[in-house]
Amino acid sequence: MNLPNALTVGRIFAAPVVAALPFIERWDLRLFAFVLFLVVAITDYYDGKLARTHGMVTDLGKLLDPIADKLLLLATFVPMFILVGSRNSLSLLSPDPVTVVNGVITGVGPAGPGVHDVFPYVTPVGVFGLPWWIIAVVLGREAFMTIYRLFRASKGEIISASRMGKWKTGFQWTWVGATFFWFAAATAAAQYHWTGPWWVGFAYFNGTVNIVSMVVAVILTLYSQLLYLRRPTA
Repeated sequence: MNLPNALTVGRIFAAPVVAALPFIERWDLRLFAFVLFLVVAITDYYDGKLARTHGMVTDLGKLLDPIADKLLLLATFVPMFILVGSRNSLSLLSPDPVTVVNGVITGVGPAGPGVHDVFPYVTPVGVFGLPWWIIAVVLGREAFMTIYRLFRASKGEIISASRMGKWKTGFQWTWVGATFFWFAAATAAAQYHWTGPWWVGFAYFNGTVNIVSMVVAVILTLYSQLLYLRRPTA
């Protein structure tokens, strides 16, 4: 096994750790989950670049790399769906109003003993949850592509990621990274009583990044799927 493939295997083993850390109600461990996610995502970029520039591209790597991406996506979407919450689960056009009292954004952060923490996306136009159908679209597409790649591999054809698929992954990782950082920041805000315009402004900025990157990621998810299906087969 060469170095790029070893890095890919490392990403596979890191995925369960990334999934578990956000459920620990400590801002430092949630921040570590964000940092670990960044390391894994950056490794995803560099192991592919290393393989291409040094002639270490292998069929094993072409199969393992998309699988590692999908495991990480699943590992991040589970805590995201649970912790962000699914308010307005059928629509992104009717957000709940934002409630700010003395510089404190109410209804966001640790919810109390025995109650799930709630971290909806806070934007200048309202508070958004993470609709279940968005999770279904993204994970459904990834599950289909995994099965499709394995099927084509059984026919002797290795399907690597397309350029559009890489753009899709980039926006997905931006969305995930901003969400994981929000978990840590909102938990720290509750512990250290962060208030004031700077905190509300950061929440608005972070929430806007989340919503924009989420919408673009979903659009590219559907479009890249269409491109794959239109590819000629050997």
